[in-house]
Amino acid sequence: MCGRYSLTKPLDDLASFFELYDQSQRPNLAPRWNIAPTQASAVVRAGTEGRRELALLRWGFAGPNNAPLINARSETATAKPTFREAFAARRCLVPADSFYEWQTVEGQKAKQPWRIGLKGGGLFAFAGLWQVESAFDGAACFTILTTAANDYLAPLHERMPVILSRETFARWLDPATRADALHALMRPYPDAPMARYRVTAAVNSVKTDDAACFAPLNPALKVA
Repeated sequence: MCGRYSLTKPLDDLASFFELYDQSQRPNLAPRWNIAPTQASAVVRAGTEGRRELALLRWGFAGPNNAPLINARSETATAKPTFREAFAARRCLVPADSFYEWQTVEGQKAKQPWRIGLKGGGLFAFAGLWQVESAFDGAACFTILTTAANDYLAPLHERMPVILSRETFARWLDPATRADALHALMRPYPDAPMARYRVTAAVNSVKTDDAACFAPLNPALKVA
């Protein structure tokens, strides 16, 4: 799954990586080390005249009793009424430079948080969906699709967010892309480009949103 993530790269880096050529559709973004459900965060979606736009949306569709549905299982998203229409017509990219997972450790009461990203710390994108939610006063909201964990992350959790390679962005955003082609994109990300390391408990609190969230638990063993 994906319950917290970060986006700390400058806006110019996002504009280049996601090919955001419309300067009027680039809101100011502050670095975020610990993005949490219900908070506003950046998504990239199809705009006018075939251009991509960057927008700030609320994380989480409206679920039962308005609980935020922050993730959608890629295997069933086309069949679930909550996600079906958005999957067909309102797909988006969710920019990130890392995400967090909490590992159950035998003999320890508290779970161990890990920071996960790509080697070199570069940008990437989760596969997302967006829609307007009347339950949240008409706010535009997004959710992140998940898939089975790859071998690298399976020791931490059985699920992982769907990470799209850059060459697939256009296909994902294109409303004309066939469902079978979309499902082919929603697979576990390859192990080799990924990196992970244990971080301190600072990230556990949604109130902590600074560089302390990136601090390794053991600096000498940062990358595992």
